[in-house]
Amino acid sequence: MRTRRLSERRGCRLVSLNRRSCRYRQRRAAECSLIKQVRALAVEHPRFGYRRIAALLRHMGAKVNLKRVYRLWKQEKLSLPLRRPRKRRSKSVVGIMPKAQRSNQVWTYDFVFDQSLSGKSLKMLTLIDEYTRECLAVEVGVSITSERVRQILQRVCASFGKPEQIRSDNGSEFIGKAVGGWLGENGIEPLFIEPGKPWQNGKGESFNGKLRDECLSREWFSSVKEAQVVIEEWRRFYNEGRPHSSLGYLTPLEFKSKTESNKSLSIQLG
Repeated sequence: MRTRRLSERRGCRLVSLNRRSCRYRQRRAAECSLIKQVRALAVEHPRFGYRRIAALLRHMGAKVNLKRVYRLWKQEKLSLPLRRPRKRRSKSVVGIMPKAQRSNQVWTYDFVFDQSLSGKSLKMLTLIDEYTRECLAVEVGVSITSERVRQILQRVCASFGKPEQIRSDNGSEFIGKAVGGWLGENGIEPLFIEPGKPWQNGKGESFNGKLRDECLSREWFSSVKEAQVVIEEWRRFYNEGRPHSSLGYLTPLEFKSKTESNKSLSIQLG
C-alpha cells in the first residue's frame, strides 16, 4: 500500500484482508505485565481465587475486568483444588439467632488451637464484629483463662466501644464468673449457641476457617512471640487489605467507613 500509494480500503480489498486486522497492534507487553501481577498475588495468597485476586488488582489501581483475570487464571493453571463437598444436614436448622444489622451490635468470640515447632500448644482467642466482619483481636498464648478473656474484652471495648450482645459457645472460659460478671456490669448480653450446633455461630466459624487456611496452615511458629507477630500482621491485612466477597469485595475497614458515612448522611438529611 505504501509503495504503490494505495488507500487502506483498496489495499485490504485486493488481498482480502479485514481493515480491523490491518490496524491491529499487539498488546502482549501489557498482558505479560498483568500475568506477572496475577502470578505474584497467587503466590502471596495461595488460598485466594480469581475473584478475590481481581478485587486486589483493582484495589492496586489496575483497570481489569473479571473475565480477563479468569482467562489468565485458567491460562496459567492457577485454579485452586476442589474442596470436599459438605454433608447436608437432614434436619432443618432451628434456633438461629438474629443477624447483626449495624456495627457494635453483635460481636462473636471463639478459640482456635495450633502448635509450635517445639510441640508447645498455642491457644488463640478470636474476636470479630459480625456486621462489619472486622477482626477486633486475635490473642495468642499458651493458656487463656476466663480472667484473661475478661481483660481482653475490657481492652478491646476501650478501643472500639461496647457491643450490645456477644455470641459464643458454652466453653468454660465464656460461662465463667469473671466474664459473666463483667458482661452484666457493662450491660452486654451474652448469646450462647446450642451445644453441637456451630452453624449458629457462622460468622465466627467462617473467620476461624480463613485464619487457619490463609495463615496457620502456611506458617511454622518457632515460639509464641513469633506466632503473635505473624498472626497480628495477618489480622491487619484481613481488616485493611483483604477484599471480602460478602461485603461486595470491600475490606472490613472500607465497609465500616462506608456504612458510617451513609449513617451520618442519613442523620443530616433526616
